[in-house]
Amino acid sequence: MRAAGGARGVALAAAAATAVALAVAAWWRARPVREVLFFPSRPCCIEALLAEAAEPGAPARPCPCPLPSGDTALSRLVRRLLSARRSLDLCLFSFSCPQLARAVQLLHRRGVRVRLVTDAQYMGLHGSQIGRLRHAGIQVRHDQHSGYMHHKFAIVDRRMLITGSLNWTTQAIQSNRENVLVVEDAVYVKAFQDEFERIWEEYNPANYSFFSERQ
Repeated sequence: MRAAGGARGVALAAAAATAVALAVAAWWRARPVREVLFFPSRPCCIEALLAEAAEPGAPARPCPCPLPSGDTALSRLVRRLLSARRSLDLCLFSFSCPQLARAVQLLHRRGVRVRLVTDAQYMGLHGSQIGRLRHAGIQVRHDQHSGYMHHKFAIVDRRMLITGSLNWTTQAIQSNRENVLVVEDAVYVKAFQDEFERIWEEYNPANYSFFSERQ
């Protein structure tokens, strides 16, 4: 009797511990994202992240490249981008990092609606990924005036804001002192989403003027 009672007590205690652990894990996952990333980030391989996003649950394949695949500011940024399920709005002054471009292109192939606003002068520089993304079918709009489109932010699923000093270039990621704030906050997300929508409409090609109007 005592043995049976002791066994039941151990089982109940184990079940209670499991329930507490699951509740804590659920609470942790439900917390709003609050993360700060600092650059430069050491070079890293993100092939495993891209492969998992492309084929969830598929066996991991070793990458032949010599780069390490540890936790870095770049890999964390890529993870946040790859969490998009419905939409990704990008407002970027300069975009020449092939790794980030591959992540964006993967999301587009997965059915995520991707829109990109960029600077007209910098999109044409050597190494820019804008042409590659546009060729893949991603919607791209750019400015048509003398000032720079100097924003650097992204909005994931209209719920998570990614913003900071970082240009999405290999030079900035690997060499510059930069910062990126990742936050789930409805007030800040709405402000940036409203700004994106305003610029997106302003840069509508239908509004472009190719000849000076006569006075």
